[in-house]
Amino acid sequence: MPGHHHDDEGRTGTLAHLPGLVTAWVHGWAVSRSVPTPVAVAGGWRIDVGAVGHRIRYVLQTPDHQLLADLGRQELVPGTWIKVVADQADLGSALPDTWAMADTGYLMTTSFTEVASASAPSVPYTPRVSTVGDVAIATCTDDATGEIAASGRLAAAGHVGVIDQVATSPAHRRRGLGRAIMHSLSHHACERGMHTGVLVATDDGRELYRTLGWTVRSPIAAAYVPEPRARR
Repeated sequence: MPGHHHDDEGRTGTLAHLPGLVTAWVHGWAVSRSVPTPVAVAGGWRIDVGAVGHRIRYVLQTPDHQLLADLGRQELVPGTWIKVVADQADLGSALPDTWAMADTGYLMTTSFTEVASASAPSVPYTPRVSTVGDVAIATCTDDATGEIAASGRLAAAGHVGVIDQVATSPAHRRRGLGRAIMHSLSHHACERGMHTGVLVATDDGRELYRTLGWTVRSPIAAAYVPEPRARR
């Protein structure tokens, strides 16, 4: 929110400036997804993801119309994505018709603080946090079946903790598991010296995160070049 220099900014220090937040998110996302390190390009970052339907990913820090138009005209490989700190209309108006718009995400931040009474899921679920390389993975397992009912990931980018891929299986929703996953990851982040949390939420996830003290910083518009037979 332009011109705001109140306690929201104080909570996240200099990283409250969007370019720093976006840079942290991009690098933490790459660690979480086990993809190559982001490469700096004009206006932001490029990641060679290499997945079907998501081969190349550009993340841009400002909605520069000319930059977006040039990128949209030059990068036509199916499976290419552009995400930008902007409204959907800003991105859509700059791109040719070969691009399809995707759902808008929301860049959100919080200050990680110790929670006196962590939100544990009710039985029959067992919460657990494990680490795989540089990624912490929180899970809630259904005691009856042994299946993972909810999970989420945390990767560090300096003192910033990037939360990624928080999901609850449809059969286990509305039981507080998403909240429990977020508390587990926040607690782990505190223990590892991470001060600021960053994530990009879906429209649905945004409401949950707001109740947990996260603040929306900006919409993240997204578009992609469709790849035949690829599933988004």
